[in-house]
Amino acid sequence: MLEICKKEWQQFFGSLTGYLAIIIFLLINSLILFVFPDTSILQFGYATLQGFFTNVVWVLLFLVPVITMRSMADELKTGTFELLATLPLSNWHIVLGKFFGCLLVATTALIPTIVYAISVQQLSATGGIDIGGTIGSYVGLWLLTAAFTAIGIAASSYTNNTVVAFVIAAFASFIVFSGFTAISKLSFVAAIAYYIELLGIQFHYQSLSRGVIDT
Repeated sequence: MLEICKKEWQQFFGSLTGYLAIIIFLLINSLILFVFPDTSILQFGYATLQGFFTNVVWVLLFLVPVITMRSMADELKTGTFELLATLPLSNWHIVLGKFFGCLLVATTALIPTIVYAISVQQLSATGGIDIGGTIGSYVGLWLLTAAFTAIGIAASSYTNNTVVAFVIAAFASFIVFSGFTAISKLSFVAAIAYYIELLGIQFHYQSLSRGVIDT
């Protein structure tokens, strides 16, 4: 399983495309956090990363499928999955190896964003950022990334076309994240709106961003 995990890492960073994907991810988040007028913390006058944790989700909806789209699709396309199946590994070991490999890549993309927290803390004249809330938000962000990764691996296993795998993963991740929240706002489900919203990831992600851990 460790070798499969290592292979996913090397495959992603074995070409310039992998580095470009992460650079673009960080660039977009930096522009949103510091440059774009509607979202820049420099316009708000107080130290908060709430805008970053809200907007980064939509960037991850594209980054994570880019990371996972080749994980199974390429194996199916080239016929190497059959070779993997002959190894003394269960299907679960293969899937988990790919999952943790892709999650490691995605986590690598998230780690540099800690610089944002340090920068905002240094820019703050008084008080600084909410450390507890920021830690809770990062925990929620990492768990959300893990969920998107699992969806991406599943999507990649259904096709040998990486573009199709990307589209399926991005769409499915969007539905799982915000679909239930959107449905809960419909008038004819008002009586059970809260319970429908609980089924989606967005509700729980926002709770963790506020430092609230519930079930």
